[in-house]
Amino acid sequence: MTEQQITPLTSSEIERYARHIILGEVGGPGQQKLKRARVLVVGAGGLGAPVLQYLAASGVGTLGIVDDDRVSLSNLQRQIIHSTELVGSPKVESAARAIGAINPHVTVEAHELRIAPDNVADLVSRYHIIVDGSDNFDTRYMLADTCLEQKRPLVSAALGRFDGSVTTLLPYAANAAGEPNPSYRDLFPNPPPPGLLPACAEAGVLGVLPGVIGTLQATEVIKLITGIGEPLIGRLLLYDALTSRFETIKYKARKA
Repeated sequence: MTEQQITPLTSSEIERYARHIILGEVGGPGQQKLKRARVLVVGAGGLGAPVLQYLAASGVGTLGIVDDDRVSLSNLQRQIIHSTELVGSPKVESAARAIGAINPHVTVEAHELRIAPDNVADLVSRYHIIVDGSDNFDTRYMLADTCLEQKRPLVSAALGRFDGSVTTLLPYAANAAGEPNPSYRDLFPNPPPPGLLPACAEAGVLGVLPGVIGTLQATEVIKLITGIGEPLIGRLLLYDALTSRFETIKYKARKA
């Protein structure tokens, strides 16, 4: 993440983020990094909701939101950033309103559109980190390929009915051993045939599941911004809600 001019934390921000600042691993410098960060969240739905809420509460300075959908009543079982009174409103507007209520220090950039080949590169280039909260394979692969080209970290996740997964992608960089980090296509070379996997509207999803996986995505973003911990690079974290079990699968870059 490129360094920008440091704007001192106000007294209100110091009080708001006090529990971060007393963490030795974060401290004032880490909170400054969060304030300077620009994060793009693609999708203001089940995954995007907790990502946006926790990143806003944590003090990420600028949050971009991409979504062309409107809030429906059936969303509210899991998309907790939206409320009943805003059914029918654009999701980006509903989410921006919720973020403003959580933390007025956060700047929201709303993009009421669908990710497409003619806009994805420009959108990705404006932000430091990208979070994929989409629900379709076209968007996932488009984001992964573009983030590789633009050299942007991508935190990607997916949901099933009772299970989910998350990984962090920096395929343009190398690990400590000098080996290239794997890409999304190293993990999933090609999307499945259309219609093979049912959509959420057809299969259903446990309402709390996106909260678990989305919160893990937000954690990965905070780790990337502040430089703490070990991000899920080359590791796919799997969660099964029915057995309350986490498992990790390691994966590597494929040899040319």
